[in-house]
This record gives sequence, structure tokens and C-alpha cells, in this order.
Amino acid sequence: MSKLRVLIADDDPIIRLDLKQMLQNLDYEVVAEAGDGQEAVDLARALKPDICVLDIKMPVKDGIEAVSEIVGECIAPAILLTAYGDRELVDRARDAGAFGYLVKPFKPSDLPPAIEVAVARYEQLCGLQDEVGDLKDRLETRKLVERAKGILIEKQGLSETEAYRRIQQSSMNSRKSMREVAEAIILTETL
Repeated sequence: MSKLRVLIADDDPIIRLDLKQMLQNLDYEVVAEAGDGQEAVDLARALKPDICVLDIKMPVKDGIEAVSEIVGECIAPAILLTAYGDRELVDRARDAGAFGYLVKPFKPSDLPPAIEVAVARYEQLCGLQDEVGDLKDRLETRKLVERAKGILIEKQGLSETEAYRRIQQSSMNSRKSMREVAEAIILTETL
């Protein structure tokens, strides 16, 4: 199994260096380092890391805003590291889509479980989003086929079974999907 590719962001170069060494010692590959939130977002877009680990308090764009963009664009999961554990920041992090929240100081042994769980949850989320997209597409296709069947029933006096079979046969003969055939029938009807 290949090493997970990690992007880290912290405005303090010393903390960034410590975090980088910590991650490398834990057998992660640090592919990029950023000193502010905007740079983190830009690097994440360009490099597509497996996970991003960001500090909250950073210039230009804070870590929470960066997480919102990175996760919102489905680039990678993100974990926030911070010295602050107040409720408002936790709520903002949750609402931004953070997959983890570690309060400093933390032990090196705290990172792997947070990273591994975040990556696993992100993969599950992506899988669910793909499944939802597929189900939406199938539902839309079904609606179009039903509408096309209705047109064939009304215009050609076919039974529902005959109308479905005609769409199915046309799909096979033309090597087009049933959705494309249904759309063509509907388009013909509207012209």
C-alpha cells in the first residue's frame, strides 16, 4: 500500500517543520506545505493530496474557510489542528466539513487514527455521492421513459407494454440508451 499524501498548512514555519517531521516519521508523504489558507487551497487543487492537515488561525484565509473550499470541491478530506477548543470554532469546523479536529498540544500517536478515520469517512462520502448521482440519473431516465411511453400510448394507441417494448427495441436497434430514445420521442412530440 502506498503512503498517504498529505498537505500541511500552518503560518508558523517551525510548527510546520515539526508537523512535517512528525508525519514523515509516521510514514506519511508530505507533498506540500502552505503558510496561509489560500495557498493551502491552491496547492490542494493542484496536487490533489489524500488528506489536508491545516491550522485554524492563518493569514489571508483561515483554516476553516480553506477546509470549506477543499472539502466543498471534493478535493480531499481535511483535519484541523488548533490550540483553540472553544465551541464556536468547533461548530464552524463541523459546518465547514472538517473530518477531524485536534487540539494542540497533541501526541504524534494522535495523528494516524485521525488521518485514517478521516480518509475512510471521506471515501465513504464520495461513494455515497456517486451512488446518489447514479440514482438521480436512473430516476430521471425512468421519468423520461414513462413520459415517452405516455406519448406512444396516446399517439399510436399502444398498450403500456407495447410502448415500453417499442422504446426498448428502438434503443437496441439504434444502439442508443433508452433515455436517448425517450428524449427523442419527447422532442418529436414537442415539435
